[in-house]
Amino acid sequence: MMWKSSAVNGVVLAFAAMLSVPATAADDWQTQVGEALGKTGSALPGGIYRVGLPRTDLKVTLDGVELKAGFALGSWLAFEKRGDNAMVMGDLVLTMDEVSPVMKKLIEGGIEVTALHNHLLRNQPFTMYMHVLGHGDPVKLAAALHTALAESKTPFTAAPAASPPPIDLDTAAIDAALGAKGTNNGGVYQFGIPRAEPIRDAGMDVPPALGSAIVVNFQPTGGGKAAITGDFVLIAKEVNRVAKALREHGIEVTALHNHMLDDEPRLFFMHFWANDDAKKLAEGLKAALAQINIAKS
Repeated sequence: MMWKSSAVNGVVLAFAAMLSVPATAADDWQTQVGEALGKTGSALPGGIYRVGLPRTDLKVTLDGVELKAGFALGSWLAFEKRGDNAMVMGDLVLTMDEVSPVMKKLIEGGIEVTALHNHLLRNQPFTMYMHVLGHGDPVKLAAALHTALAESKTPFTAAPAASPPPIDLDTAAIDAALGAKGTNNGGVYQFGIPRAEPIRDAGMDVPPALGSAIVVNFQPTGGGKAAITGDFVLIAKEVNRVAKALREHGIEVTALHNHMLDDEPRLFFMHFWANDDAKKLAEGLKAALAQINIAKS
């Protein structure tokens, strides 16, 4: 389904901002969650508390490109209060030797593992992505997640505040092609695009900040070129139409899988990669997005 920039821009900007804003004033429970987890996050609209845990400790390369943490190495956890309890969802970036010890501690702590897979191909060192879900007391959930993540080398110390480096791309042309406005997230030009229909997991709403939005990232690689990655959030009938559009524009499909167990509608997440002229790639992404039921308001 085609989508119009004038209608979706506000939603895209609001979501993209969530991925890069510093922490704002938090409720008491959110402050306690940050303390238990060992990392302060951001209080977002809708009572969501999102904590970014980028793997800045890793130096990962793919086809000669060194990947920025915000491009493809961004672990995150998002908590949403539900009465006296909370739901937490997240995506943990792990090296292969970290997967088993982290999973062991998650299961012991009552945190569900809902998916484990790759996002990219050929990257060195190879990274895996573990999706998690928990229900219960938010502080206890945060403590269990801290215990599990302590089995990895995930940094808990926030990087010193600094202005993001400029995006060395024609961002106006990319915006025009995608029909939306991107955001500079640590030198990565990033888009967050929600689907039109409500997303639920086990009957509970899953808003964009909890991982239900399409994410598109551009990392400049010089000379007007960019590496791109991210994931399309698709229903079954869209999967092969989107794959076809990407392949016709020279964009590699690198993974197709689920992130949740009880999602409604059933969702499939398609990850992608290319390193080419940024404007050309933006046109390919536009062709893929035209196949998806994107939010219009």
